[in-house]
Amino acid sequence: MTALREDLETTCWTPVCSYTDLLPERGACALVDGRQVALFRTFDGVLYAIGNHDPFSGAQVLSRGIVGTRTGEPCVASPMHKQVFSLVTGVCLDDPAVSVPTYPVRVAADGAVEVGAG
Repeated sequence: MTALREDLETTCWTPVCSYTDLLPERGACALVDGRQVALFRTFDGVLYAIGNHDPFSGAQVLSRGIVGTRTGEPCVASPMHKQVFSLVTGVCLDDPAVSVPTYPVRVAADGAVEVGAG
């Protein structure tokens, strides 16, 4: 078993909403284990979860950013100063020295979106 699989099996999952509540290419914010998490559903149905805190402005706004792609990588542009963050890695594509946390996200059998924390 890989380390990633072991980590996911021991992850504490928090249900946050229904999959159908997340509109494609629109963000939503959820409080998970005391942290604001920005959730995104892309047009192809893939879910992503990153920290909602914009490290450049200090505001909790990434869930309100513009979702798109840069060189094929799904990303979100902060609504404050427009820095772009990868939804896959959390790395700022404009300044790779800066990043936001990423969180595992899944859809449960009942259709609930769950975010991993812990």
